[in-house]
Amino acid sequence: MDTADKIEALGESARYDLCNACGAAGRKRDDLGHWIYPAALPDGRRVRVLKVLQTNVCEKNCYYCSVRAGRDVPRTSFTPEELARAFDRLHRADLVDGLFLSSGVCAGADRTMDRMLACVELVRTQYGFSGYVHLKLLPGASEAHIERALQLAHRVSVNLEAPSAERLGVIAPYKDFYHELAQPMKVAKRLIDASGGQLAPAGQTTQFVVGAAGESDHEILSTTARLYEELDLKRAYFSAFQPVPGTPLDGREATPAWREHRLYQADWLLRFYHFAFEDLVFDDDGHLPRRADPKMMYARAHPELFPVEVNHASREELLRVPGLGPRSVGRILSWRREGALRDLVDLRRAGAVAERAASFILLDGQRPPHQLPLWGE
Repeated sequence: MDTADKIEALGESARYDLCNACGAAGRKRDDLGHWIYPAALPDGRRVRVLKVLQTNVCEKNCYYCSVRAGRDVPRTSFTPEELARAFDRLHRADLVDGLFLSSGVCAGADRTMDRMLACVELVRTQYGFSGYVHLKLLPGASEAHIERALQLAHRVSVNLEAPSAERLGVIAPYKDFYHELAQPMKVAKRLIDASGGQLAPAGQTTQFVVGAAGESDHEILSTTARLYEELDLKRAYFSAFQPVPGTPLDGREATPAWREHRLYQADWLLRFYHFAFEDLVFDDDGHLPRRADPKMMYARAHPELFPVEVNHASREELLRVPGLGPRSVGRILSWRREGALRDLVDLRRAGAVAERAASFILLDGQRPPHQLPLWGE
């Protein structure tokens, strides 16, 4: 294969490494067929990221994966020099702003990471690129490789794939949850802390394959909340399982997109709304209900906390109100210093979804006119 064919094949394979939030809809192709994704940086900026594998040759046998060992697919690899040169070409053509580099595991994690790190070192030194790089830490990566990845990348990630060792055994029985996946995350946390945040300044992330192992939302979010608290995880990604032809899970029912969406909504509450895991409402099977979003479910489950007086409530109390978010709450807190908010129009101007908030608030002591909210969305 020539370079263009390789980057097409390995970019296509990389879309199954699901640590991204944009999905297929956010992807665009340039005239060479390269896969480019939008990515949101911690400071809110969006960059165009080339997402690619170093190789799709893989000795791992994950049951859901398109490039699992033994599956009959065309295999190819980049040398570090080839991929660094190809990325530089795209960057100089103003087609990409950053690089997301992952890989199948070929001849062991350390040898594969040698090639990944060599590629990024060339990108940084030979081609002078100082922009965004996200590096995947492969299962079982050594501390030396993890440290070098942290020195080179803005962000690193480990694919946990499942919320526990038991669940991982269903979809990836040849991976060790604690030693190969959780341990590299702990090492990365220790090294980042010791550097005072100088290493990998955008921190680390992880991803879960949702629904493939029969896990509940309660299990996924319990593990996610623990990772935020113990490892300072910057965010978790959730990808609804979609069966791949020719894998052991081919024929298993796909996970509906609404379940992935509910997980992201709950995760948003944990990260930006000061919710604790214990605040989340699950059904009898441990899943987030489909009939309403997690914030509405919380408000319905706690009638004793409402209505909230918009003109006197704390930031934390306002963030519990359906229809109010961090930006609108910030404006409300600022505006009410100048005078009382008395109308739903004031909430709309602040950016709130006033109709959702109406049944849970008071405005200057008065209930605003509203219709009862429906469960469905």
